Amino acid sequence: MSAASASAAGPVIAQGVDEEPMAANQRDPRARVGMAIAILCAAYTIFHLVVMVLYPLETWTYRMIHVCGGLVIGFLTYSALSQTPDAGPATRRGPVETALLGIAALGIGYGFLIIAYAWGMWWLAGVATPPAFGFRTYGLPLVIGTTAAIVAAWRYSSRDRSRIYLGDVLLCFASIAVLGYILFVVGALRMRAGTGMAQPGDLWAALTGVLLILELARRLTGLALVIIVGVFIAYSFLGPWLPGFLNHRGYTATRFFTYIFTDQGVLGDPIAVSSTYIILFIVFAAFLQASKVGDYFVNFAFACAGQARGGPAKVAVFASGLMGMINGTSAGNVVSTGSLTIPLMKRVGYAPKTSAAIEATASSGGQILPPIMGAGAFIMAEVTGIPYTEIVIAAIIPALLYFVSVYFMVDLQALKLNMKGLPRSELPRFSVLVRQIYLFLPIIILIYTLFAGYSVIRAGAMGMAAAAMVSWLTPHRMGPRQIFHALELGAKMSIQLVAVCAAAGVIVGVIALTGVGARFSALLLTIADQNQYLAMFFAMCISIILGMGMPTTAAYAVAAAVVAPGLISLGVPVLVAHFFVFYYAVMSAITPPVALAAYAGAALSGSDPMKTSVEAFKLGLAAFIVPFMFFGSHELLMQGETLDIIHATATALLGMFLLSAGVIGYYFGHAAAWMRVALIAAALSMIAVGWMSDLIGVGVAVALFLWQRKVVTPQTLAQGRAD
Repeated sequence: MSAASASAAGPVIAQGVDEEPMAANQRDPRARVGMAIAILCAAYTIFHLVVMVLYPLETWTYRMIHVCGGLVIGFLTYSALSQTPDAGPATRRGPVETALLGIAALGIGYGFLIIAYAWGMWWLAGVATPPAFGFRTYGLPLVIGTTAAIVAAWRYSSRDRSRIYLGDVLLCFASIAVLGYILFVVGALRMRAGTGMAQPGDLWAALTGVLLILELARRLTGLALVIIVGVFIAYSFLGPWLPGFLNHRGYTATRFFTYIFTDQGVLGDPIAVSSTYIILFIVFAAFLQASKVGDYFVNFAFACAGQARGGPAKVAVFASGLMGMINGTSAGNVVSTGSLTIPLMKRVGYAPKTSAAIEATASSGGQILPPIMGAGAFIMAEVTGIPYTEIVIAAIIPALLYFVSVYFMVDLQALKLNMKGLPRSELPRFSVLVRQIYLFLPIIILIYTLFAGYSVIRAGAMGMAAAAMVSWLTPHRMGPRQIFHALELGAKMSIQLVAVCAAAGVIVGVIALTGVGARFSALLLTIADQNQYLAMFFAMCISIILGMGMPTTAAYAVAAAVVAPGLISLGVPVLVAHFFVFYYAVMSAITPPVALAAYAGAALSGSDPMKTSVEAFKLGLAAFIVPFMFFGSHELLMQGETLDIIHATATALLGMFLLSAGVIGYYFGHAAAWMRVALIAAALSMIAVGWMSDLIGVGVAVALFLWQRKVVTPQTLAQGRAD
């Protein structure tokens, strides 16, 4: 924003809030190396856009290029170790490191050259038959070399952000070798993968691919997801020795790994969505970021609500929810927008743990906010076959209930602690910002085109074009350089989800191969014979446990494969079952003891991570209740008659207010412990389905209101009348 426009708009609070913060292990190479990586990233993004919009590719080929391109960019941009700005000069390699890198170079080099020779013979001489000796012998050296490179990177990677470790360059060549082999034999591989006809070369390529995926997932998301994938892989081989419904006959390594690298596993639904809808909307978010529209969203929210009591917290609820909807990751959104909102919340009186918890709760809620839902809507559409527009419409009321509940809690907390907002003199001027309301056009155009019958891909492309065009009405005009930056940024932002979706695909493949999902369904049916709500509670716990420590996308993909079929077998409609597990997969980000979003907020606020996660759990309590609400009342998913939908929504909103008042301890005045219990009981009554339960809830709410207003006192109750 220029100096003159900034002066006219008043103080500018948000600047660069949607910029992606650098991860602790993210590299920042300069000069030619940095430019080469930027060009590679932009080419990766352009490839996806061209294939999606203009020139479709065969499915396996497209998804393999998507995965392996992501691996190459990931290993170039993310180190195995944390980076430091003052790492100092590079040290001389010791004998162990030299030996590891030598083994890696020989093994990966041999495998890469054999694959390159096969492709060269095909392109130059038209020889489509692969070299038999080479394809029999390339694989084991490739696996050994890849393992050596991973170990060397774990131990010896440079701490300097500007340097790319040699072992990571070798891992890039290993990724290309895997891609080259699978694409060379893809026609035959589609027929023989996962069967007794699978070849040893298929095994080695698939095994190398799984190792590369798990290593990149570890670098980007930590060990939690890798450990969970490792447990599922071990389960595939240990099945014959496991008891009860976990028992299965077991599988050979060749059958297992070749099956995993098919469209039933790594190349299955999660990567199908990652390679289309997710990357499309990440690039859309990158265009919004490059045009500084994200800054406008936050400044507009501050102009609207910054002066209200607890203003920064209310801004966090709206702005973080909106940004979280677009960028698709709870913890990442906490780090970006929380760097602004958390200090301001602390300034007006919120405790550090509460400030961090509010930001974490709002950012996590963005994953359930239509129309984008952090890519969850697209994965759900892919898995269930339900049209995307139906999923988005069904998500409206549950998302409304969640954000209304969080808003009530924030507002009641401010009332209870007598908080004020920020001074108007320190806030952007609403009268000026409202004249720039056209900056919401990319979002409006996206929503309109989605519901006007356009395909999701065309709608996303039009949203990107709108973001670029709208930027010309601002000081941040998007020219060729800014568009190139947006394309580069889109690739870098998508890498985490590529790794996560590929790792989740391994789990989905294990579930499909072993049939454990069907056996879990049988277990749920057995529990439901005793009590259906007990079975739902069990499904909730499993969904949360599966999601702990994992990004939303992976958490939902796994829960959809394990838990959702069991709910459907209970007679729960497909849409309801998938929304049920989706909500709990999302809320695992704020559920103790492994609450990634809450931990990210705690790091910014300086609060205790565990106390922050407990506070976030309290603030997001509505999300743990709402799925049971729409399980009992499908009207909350827009299923049913209009009057029934209105009735269910109105009573649920009142229930959210009573729940918030009970949790915070403020209901038209400070609420005693017994009153808080009564408020929560009244809320649960309102949440239950039926006129009688609604009347009970309203009656308790009115009685408590009269008690707080001193209309009813212990004396009047004893006399049987009100004075």
